Amino acid sequence: MSTDPTLSQRMTHQIHEWEKRGDQRAIFLGCYALMTGNMLIATKRHRFEDDEWVLSLIHHFAGYYFDALEAYEGPAANPPAAWQITHDAAQNPETMVMQNLLLGINAHVNYDLGLAVTDLLDPVWASLSSVVRESRYQDYCLVNQIIADSVDMVQDQVVERYAPLMEFVDILLGPLDEWFTSQLINNWRDEVWQEAITMLESPVSNRREQMRQTLESTAVERAKLLLAGRSG
Repeated sequence: MSTDPTLSQRMTHQIHEWEKRGDQRAIFLGCYALMTGNMLIATKRHRFEDDEWVLSLIHHFAGYYFDALEAYEGPAANPPAAWQITHDAAQNPETMVMQNLLLGINAHVNYDLGLAVTDLLDPVWASLSSVVRESRYQDYCLVNQIIADSVDMVQDQVVERYAPLMEFVDILLGPLDEWFTSQLINNWRDEVWQEAITMLESPVSNRREQMRQTLESTAVERAKLLLAGRSG
């Protein structure tokens, strides 16, 4: 079953370029590409209440990732702070595989996702019925399940390519390590949704900028915690 060739091909091309150079940013993007592919397949199978809205979110969300990448590699080198930390860490050989993976997830979920959700919902939120609002939330939650279903594939197809010893961890812990990772992502995504809804229902004029600052602060603090165990 086909997915979106443009987005999938762009991700695949970037992964291959980074793999040729030994760039560890391929770790997170490999995970992201796999999960995105599974979500695109889910829209083709009409698993969501509103497949078109989910597709819009998938593409808008991905746009934030590539915009941050271009900002990092551009002449100004001025990406969002969480992405600056994430991309810089990937250049350090002391950064572990799981740190690279979780740093990317942190920046993309705890920073980008809240902005992407509010971009789509802010223009229409006031006019949406309670039924449609609940539908949006249910579709957002279904993504959590698709992520959970994808974590074992990420472990087998992405993480173990870069850290073969993780295979032994996977055998020893069984489903516990996958459960921990999916629960962590779910918790982060739940927090992001609540932050977005708070913003949407706030009467403050500069509410989006305030939310952006809150998201940035959270993502940066979590990135620092993720790097705390690095030896270099």
